Amino acid sequence: MFSFSVRQTVNQCLGIETLSGRLVNLTIISLVIISSAIFVIQTYSLPEDIQHLLTLTNTCILIAFIVEYGLRLWCSENKINTFFSIYSIIDLFIFVPFILGLFDIGVGFSHNLSWFRILHLARFLRAKMFLGIIDSEKELVVTRIVFILCSIIFVYSGLIYQIEHSINNPSFRTFFDALYFSVVTMTTVGFGDITPLSEPGRWITLAMILTGIALIPWQISELIKHFVREAQKANTKCPSCGLSVHDLDANFCKLCGANLASKESS
Repeated sequence: MFSFSVRQTVNQCLGIETLSGRLVNLTIISLVIISSAIFVIQTYSLPEDIQHLLTLTNTCILIAFIVEYGLRLWCSENKINTFFSIYSIIDLFIFVPFILGLFDIGVGFSHNLSWFRILHLARFLRAKMFLGIIDSEKELVVTRIVFILCSIIFVYSGLIYQIEHSINNPSFRTFFDALYFSVVTMTTVGFGDITPLSEPGRWITLAMILTGIALIPWQISELIKHFVREAQKANTKCPSCGLSVHDLDANFCKLCGANLASKESS
């Protein structure tokens, strides 16, 4: 009984239905952003003591991610489905390299997927309301599309930097060089001033080009479609439930089914 009560409390703190849950998840989002920023900063030349401080901070954040993952798995009713969910797999990619690094399995392997942590934010965009802050359908759609585009660019930039930095340092000195290369490649501008030297780097470049050709126009078209659908809606308030946005030709509320003309006729 006590274990169930504790698990229920922890589950509430990891959700977005309560104030404490929103604060916890907002903290997690902040840690993800800080962790990603640390990866970017560490690609630049910094004094040794600052590098050590950033590494220590990054390690603490990773431990927090591990604790969060363990608590989410513990609170889950169906642990197998939770373990094999896409969000769980993303989490595993975040901290498994760190655990392997503790046991010296692969030199520097714990740092290789630091850029992947930005995808941890994906779980917060699946709900119909973003931490109780963004509840408009239009704003949620825009937020999801912007996140998809930015996260793909960030992940590709981190990946190409990780592959090319050691063998092609003049071209990929910092994360900004990798970011510049990713944006230019994905938008198919292709200035050619930076080129990968390794075969894996060329494969990643090919993937960038294909992604830029397929994904970016698709996401932009989805955004345009959404704005067109929104433009075809009218501010007609339902007399029953109060929903204020309906299609121009709607006669009944899409939420409760009430007659939208009843208020005008009365």
